[in-house]
Amino acid sequence: MAPAATSPNATPAPVQKGTPAPSTLSKRFGSRVILTTYPKQSGVEPYPLNWAAEDPDERGPVIVSRYGKTMKYRNAIGAHGGSYMIYNALAVAGGNLDMDFRPSFHNTEPVFDFPRQPAWFDKTKIVAMDPFGHEVQTLYKKHLDDGLDIRPSIAITRATMRVAEISEAIKNDVLPVDGNIVLNRDGDVRVTKVAVEPVWYLPGVAERFGLDEGTLRRALFEHTGGSWPELITRPDLKVFLPPIGGLTVYIFGPPEKISDPNVRLACRVHDECNGSDVFQSDICTCRPYLAFGIQEAIREAQNGGSGICIYFRKEGRALGEVVKYLVYNSRKRGGDTADKYFQRTENIAGVRDMRFQELMPDILQWLGVKKIDRMLSMSNMKHDAIVKQGIPIYERVPIPDDMIPEDSRVEIDAKIHSGYFTTGKQLSEAELQQTRGRGWEKWEDVAH
Repeated sequence: MAPAATSPNATPAPVQKGTPAPSTLSKRFGSRVILTTYPKQSGVEPYPLNWAAEDPDERGPVIVSRYGKTMKYRNAIGAHGGSYMIYNALAVAGGNLDMDFRPSFHNTEPVFDFPRQPAWFDKTKIVAMDPFGHEVQTLYKKHLDDGLDIRPSIAITRATMRVAEISEAIKNDVLPVDGNIVLNRDGDVRVTKVAVEPVWYLPGVAERFGLDEGTLRRALFEHTGGSWPELITRPDLKVFLPPIGGLTVYIFGPPEKISDPNVRLACRVHDECNGSDVFQSDICTCRPYLAFGIQEAIREAQNGGSGICIYFRKEGRALGEVVKYLVYNSRKRGGDTADKYFQRTENIAGVRDMRFQELMPDILQWLGVKKIDRMLSMSNMKHDAIVKQGIPIYERVPIPDDMIPEDSRVEIDAKIHSGYFTTGKQLSEAELQQTRGRGWEKWEDVAH
């Protein structure tokens, strides 16, 4: 059917404010769509990027932007922002953000100058973050001044935090007020924070997982909907900024003590669990163990040592909340017993855990951790990944029994039976069948 005729005097349909008219599309992005690039093609001159080089100039900046003159010099695949890169694209599409915007990095430098560690210059030790990611503003200022879009992937700041369980521990004299770390009886605690976005050196990531680089690239390409063709067409580009969450390090006490082998270190490595960490769901031990880890990190720092908590964005064992909640439904409707705990997840996700801790130790290497005196974790996967990277763990500290919520016994007993560390009893298969979580009897609104 032919389109209806329009009077030449008709009032044009209003365009929503902030939304570009179709005719402006080519002006904003150009009429040519570049789906991918190839090595040595015209207009492609990637700036040299020598991963693990000690000299920052020899190493070179990570350049990933597709806009303006930066496009020509790109030496990495992906985009800045991790899982937030899509919101940046929406802001550009909606006219809220100029696609050629360049940040001002005035006064954004780190609040602490972490000393460079030997691991920064070892291709086997750091493969999942840019060791120079916090110094872009200074190390690569000449490139920024020349108009290239180069951005930090690490930021370091300081703050005061207050956690309810820590405030309670102070009021109960479990932790003293020292005026330096714990500031008052209200529970204000001084902390240094390090935020890290992932930057992957693909050959190193492949080696860490025991893969060849081609297999890793193909899997990343296929299972991100073909979003990054250059994973296939640009084997010369060895760095990838993946669209995943990063991590945050919370440091209690002077940061310079972390890398001192003569100082005791307490460490909690924690993977995100929004339902428990934020909203205090009692189906798992995540928040109680996080609070205990923070408490013991503070205690170690107050005793003259150092304490760190590292928080990774790996919601629901990196399966996501939708999968996690589907598993919850399956558990609660199918008889929530410890012997079936992992089976419920495997039935829905295909695996019991996708956190794959192989890349986790990189942040410890970047911080210069030589050993961990007290590891506030029962996870065998975390323990083995850290020790495999040459960092000894002298003591493993399980969550105290009195901090385990009643409905989370299913989770903790199943994990201990599967290999998690414990100083207590390990249940038999028959005993696991008797560990039962809270059901939904007389609670559900829908019959199934």
